Amino acid sequence: MRIDIITVLPEMLVSPLSCSILKRAQDKGLAEIHVHNLRDYTTNKHRKVDDYPFGGEAGMVMQIEPVDRAISALKAERDYDEVIFTSPDGEILTQPMANRMSLLDNIIILCGHYKGVDQRIREHLITKEISIGDYVLTGGELPAVIITDAIVRLIPGAIGDEQSALTDSFQDNLLAPPIYTRPAVYKGWEVPEILLSGHEAKIDAWRHEQAVERTRRLRPDLLK
Repeated sequence: MRIDIITVLPEMLVSPLSCSILKRAQDKGLAEIHVHNLRDYTTNKHRKVDDYPFGGEAGMVMQIEPVDRAISALKAERDYDEVIFTSPDGEILTQPMANRMSLLDNIIILCGHYKGVDQRIREHLITKEISIGDYVLTGGELPAVIITDAIVRLIPGAIGDEQSALTDSFQDNLLAPPIYTRPAVYKGWEVPEILLSGHEAKIDAWRHEQAVERTRRLRPDLLK
């Protein structure tokens, strides 16, 4: 899989994309993640990629020309399955969405910034808009990292134990059950006896019951 991220703040992405599972997936050749500075695609001598909005509103707007140049340059080299725009009014990122996108080959992510982007970018260049929640951030760089992480960790081989990703929260529309590790007793706090029984079927049943109970208590909307 190849993910190309277009941003006005490439330095903001260097560290999170170079650590942990994302780094391991790239080192193994399972994923390619490329960051592109949008300012490299502007014809403005001051490298500006924004301007005042028509109609007189506060804030600056990302211009269509450098965005179109960046996306067109990438598309000239390969086909892309999705051109994603990180936007607070996009479709909320979910685990099933991440599952589907992990099967794609090539993705572009455009990081929003300033007041927003010229609407023509959304109408003519973007194929999918994604939000990570009902709040507004300074820019789309952090959402781009979150989307990338959610996708790449699902690629076979990215995680040491591939079955681990299949038991994450939301994979079956349930929150994950409680988990424990050694020691079995700490300060008198004990691990549930069923987990020490070695009875796989009973442990699985207990975990399912706990997942349903936790979901009903914390996220009842998921059970609908």
